[in-house]
Amino acid sequence: MYAIIESCGKQYKVTKGDVIFFEKLEGEEGKKITFDNIVLVSDDKKIEVGAPYVKGVKVEGKVVSHGKGKKIIVYKYKAKKNYRRTQGHRQPYTKVEITNIKMPTTKKAEATKTVEA
Repeated sequence: MYAIIESCGKQYKVTKGDVIFFEKLEGEEGKKITFDNIVLVSDDKKIEVGAPYVKGVKVEGKVVSHGKGKKIIVYKYKAKKNYRRTQGHRQPYTKVEITNIKMPTTKKAEATKTVEA
């Protein structure tokens, strides 16, 4: 089973147990985080596509750590104008481990469970 979620302006394909690097998210290390913007959900039998999001499906994860990525160098230059600027940048990230993909339970399935009990 996998899902495509939308977070931080990007889409990510996630499965249970994946470790994903998102742009900086709110939340302390070790806390649970829930993603509600699910674009697509697939299990072995069917694929459900949202318009724009799939209703009732949630992806849960645990914040593993926060950090900064590798440094990149930004260099600005204008020819013949004696203009040169160098600047470094490290993008902050949040490392999240996906713990569960919750599918919505239908009322018929709940009704059959109660009847059997």
